[in-house]
Amino acid sequence: MLALLGIFFNVHSAVLIEDVPYTEDDFKDGPERLYRLYEQVGYNCFIAAALYLLLGGFSLCQGRLHKRKEYLVR
Repeated sequence: MLALLGIFFNVHSAVLIEDVPYTEDDFKDGPERLYRLYEQVGYNCFIAAALYLLLGGFSLCQGRLHKRKEYLVR
């Protein structure tokens, strides 16, 4: 989900304008400043998605190690 949001922010989806932290000054100089804000939020979504994958992989490894240790104790 976060990866998809990152993609949609990077293509400057107009539906997501409410989720971009903009001010009135960002509209004065044209769309470039607003596009940079979109891209920053998109990169944040990609970073969050990567963290979820890393923590999920770590949890999976820990679960398997714990399961293996249960069999070794008997």
